Amino acid sequence: MTSIINFFLIAGVIQGFGFNLVTTFVKKKCDRVIIFLNLTVLFISLNNLQRWLIDNGYVSDLFVIQQLLVPWYVFILPMFYAFVTHFVQVQNKVRDFLKFSILVFVIEMLVRFALIAFVYFNVPDRNTSIIENYTIFEEIFNLVFSIFLFVKACLLIFKRDHLITYILSYDDLNWIKWFIRMGVMVIGFWAIAVGVKMLTGNNDAYKFLNLSSSIVLYWMGYQGFYKYNVLRDRIVLRSSIQTDKVLIGSQNLEGRFHAEDDFFNDKHQQDFDKVRAHIIQAKLYLDPLLSMEVLAADFGMSKSYLSKLINSYSDYNFSDFINALRVEQAKKFLSNSDFKDYTIVAIGLECGFNSKSTFYAAFKKFTSETPSAYRGKY
Repeated sequence: MTSIINFFLIAGVIQGFGFNLVTTFVKKKCDRVIIFLNLTVLFISLNNLQRWLIDNGYVSDLFVIQQLLVPWYVFILPMFYAFVTHFVQVQNKVRDFLKFSILVFVIEMLVRFALIAFVYFNVPDRNTSIIENYTIFEEIFNLVFSIFLFVKACLLIFKRDHLITYILSYDDLNWIKWFIRMGVMVIGFWAIAVGVKMLTGNNDAYKFLNLSSSIVLYWMGYQGFYKYNVLRDRIVLRSSIQTDKVLIGSQNLEGRFHAEDDFFNDKHQQDFDKVRAHIIQAKLYLDPLLSMEVLAADFGMSKSYLSKLINSYSDYNFSDFINALRVEQAKKFLSNSDFKDYTIVAIGLECGFNSKSTFYAAFKKFTSETPSAYRGKY
């Protein structure tokens, strides 16, 4: 069991360092949000690497190095909290605690060096009990500080919608909410490990803590990097649409006239043209929650009449008619070289689709090819 845990621990460390290297060299993505995400993963990796080296006996015989436990973990929650506040763009409205955490780290290192020197030169047989007692005190303090920041992150995401209204229009933050729920488990493992160490002096419980934190937080790293890329791309894409830079024209999806049906006449044609033009000019098709009931109310029409108009003059039902407009908008982005570096998922979401799967399905339905293949032609 121990060997399996150690394997996953070192595999997670390697994965974490690999994540840091990849995201650091993707220059387009390297801003403060990604930096704080990288630092979160980095400090987890350093903390778990230190634990793995100790557990496997890869420690120098030098007394100073044997007793030098660097408290990398003191930075994990502050960096995560900074990542969250920057992700939801409230960093100017809340305190980040970064300077305080750096101060704590420096003080703890100085105290540890002082204790190591004291024991090395003044304690008979170099008895390390004073260092061990300090280590427990240090970890309890860091645990309390981390819980404090974790609670603040919970309150920000779950209770303070008024602060994050802007970002909620782009991301429902469910991935962060799930991470926080899993984080409760990790902090619980941490508290148990500290309790077991205080009562028995046994460090085995830390293996489960390090393993669970690796799984949860590395998952958070990749999710955070992906979600943030999509989020940032969506903000730029939405700005481009709002300035009509790549907006589709009212000529898209022209109606069709069928003279053999009594429903087809000049008045109904004009009503359909008016509906189509309003949907495009007001960009209603970009709203994933657009419904026929809302649109009919806007025009003072009955739902059945609006449905008949769309079905007759576009040869689509309402859902397909709106999705066809969304696909036309997506094609504008995918064929424009100015947006070649933007994620396809972000384009689909900003064009009114509520998920990657619905976007891909609709695009394939109306173009007979995938968004990736379509972009590849340009």
